[in-house]
Amino acid sequence: MKRVTGILYIVATPIGNLEDITLRALRVLKEVNVIAAEDTRHSLKLLNHYGISKQLVSYWGAKEKVRAENVLKKLRSGQSVALISDAGTPGISDPGAVLIKKAIDEGIDVISIPGPSASISALSISGLPTEEFTFIGFLPQKHSQRQKVLKELSLEHRTLIFYEAPHRIFETLQDMEEIFGERKIALIKEITKIHEEALRGSISDIFDKLQKTTIAGEYVIIVEGKKKEEVSFDEALGEVRAFMKKGKGRKEAAKMVSEQYGLSKKELYDRSLE
Repeated sequence: MKRVTGILYIVATPIGNLEDITLRALRVLKEVNVIAAEDTRHSLKLLNHYGISKQLVSYWGAKEKVRAENVLKKLRSGQSVALISDAGTPGISDPGAVLIKKAIDEGIDVISIPGPSASISALSISGLPTEEFTFIGFLPQKHSQRQKVLKELSLEHRTLIFYEAPHRIFETLQDMEEIFGERKIALIKEITKIHEEALRGSISDIFDKLQKTTIAGEYVIIVEGKKKEEVSFDEALGEVRAFMKKGKGRKEAAKMVSEQYGLSKKELYDRSLE
């Protein structure tokens, strides 16, 4: 006999503008037994705005493993839970991934209630290629670690999406200019809020413009990928080795890179043996 459990709903909530919530999200928030919120005080603003009164439990990121177990107990008892973060979609650079994985492992139904996402919203107005993109999220706080990650991404040809806090925005842009050079970027702050602003241009241009604006709120940085014609043979060889570090076989890595840049697969393979 199948065990009866509650349903875990992953509910996207507004990034800033409270009108950016779907009718389905409002219905689910009204119908569930419990709402698990990243910060209950913050979420109350949204819930009070729409007249929603439900049992609220805190799902703070720093205590995610402990809080996940508390929520799972409610789900096991048959209660349905809506998981929300402070803004956007839970689990995407926000708490939620631990709970979602545990619920799936236990056979509990997990249902997405789609809605706002800062990364996709910013990409859509960036003016940069959207056919292929890679979401990175927040970079490491330490300078050396941040530069290491950026160097690993420097050969990526897809558009890159980063999040950054206001107190680190200048440091991050300086590192990006040093490693990426004069690539085009779009810097979007306070997206969907009253003081939303989008700056577009080269990294150095944006750095100069930023010094004349008020630094506040969370930032999304969209960076164009490395253009294929910019890739030298040595850089392509670096990509082969990078794929191998990620677990690809030498032949497969050489084939992937050769097709990407129109280079000799045999030469890439042979040189990678050196």
